[in-house]
Order: sequence, then structure tokens, then C-alpha cells
Amino acid sequence: MECLFGITGKDFTLLAADEVAARSIVVMKSKEDKSRTLSPHILLLYTGEPGDTVNFAEYIQRNVRLYGIRNDIELSPKAAANFTRRELAESLRSRHPYAVNLLIGGYDTKTSAPALFWLDYLGSMAELPFAAQGYGAYFCTSLMDRYWQPDMNLDQAVALMKQCIQELKTRFIVNLPEFNCKVVDKDGVREIDLKAYP
Repeated sequence: MECLFGITGKDFTLLAADEVAARSIVVMKSKEDKSRTLSPHILLLYTGEPGDTVNFAEYIQRNVRLYGIRNDIELSPKAAANFTRRELAESLRSRHPYAVNLLIGGYDTKTSAPALFWLDYLGSMAELPFAAQGYGAYFCTSLMDRYWQPDMNLDQAVALMKQCIQELKTRFIVNLPEFNCKVVDKDGVREIDLKAYP
């Protein structure tokens, strides 16, 4: 029942994840952060089986940081996404595969371009201008397809994100009251309050 959204703009990537941790018909937590900062310019959002998601996200986070310490260089969003895809593909061929779906968003400081990657539990990966994971994809991919523009500023992207969340509240049977929204740009990863935007 989880939902992840990502939108790239002119010089940023905007990412949002619902904050509900539920199992079956029970909400266990209503303020769950489903993101991990991999580096100053890369953010990972995850959804899937509760134990797998946190375990895998922390594993990727620690290995990306270890690479940066060992080589004194920050991975690009594309490099981090490729590493993550490889780890998912290898786990799929083991006895205990991770049941995790991901969005990796970032800002490439070398090319000064935003990046967004969609990854699923089967080790598939695609670089996209906008993406959604979970049940939210059924409702909001068409909205993003219609209203996304390559030169969007942050205000326009936030308006589109709010439109997607409103569509979920209108059409989706499950109540997802709160979303954690973060933006990645040249200044790094920061959290934004959707309510502060008109």
C-alpha cells in the first residue's frame, strides 16, 4: 500500500514517500521515514517488505559511503543506481532475495544535471524524468506524464507532487495522510514542507 514519487526538474530532483508503516489491516506507525541519504547529492526511497527494506537500504547507504571514504570521491547518482541494481540482481539469485522496490534521485555535480532511477525487486532499472512505485503509480503516472516538463522549477514540481497526492486521497481506498518530501539539488539533500507551498 506504499507510495513513492519522484520528479526531475531543471536543476533538482523532488522525491516524496508516504509515512505509513502498515501490515495487513494494521497501521503500526504513522511517521516512518522511508528514505536514506546515500551521499550529499543522492537520496534513496524504498518500499517493500519491512525487514528487507531497512536492511537493504542501510546496506547500500553504508557501501556507498565506504566507497567515498576509500576512494575520496563521491559516486554519481548513475553509479550509485548501477551498484544498487547489481546488488538487487545478485540477491535475486541467492536463497534470500530482497523484496524491495526503490527510487534513487540525485544531482550529478559533474554534469550539473538531475537524475532519477526506478528500480524493482527483480533488478530492473530505468532512468526516468518522473517515476512512481507502489499503488500510487496506478493513479499518478498519467498525471506526471501529462503535466511534467523538462524545465520545471521547484514551485511547479511541488504543485505537480501535491496534485498527485491529492489524486491519491481522492481515488485510493487506503488513507495515506502524510508524505515526507525531499529535494536534491546542487546544495545537497533537504526536506521541504509541502504545506508551505501554495
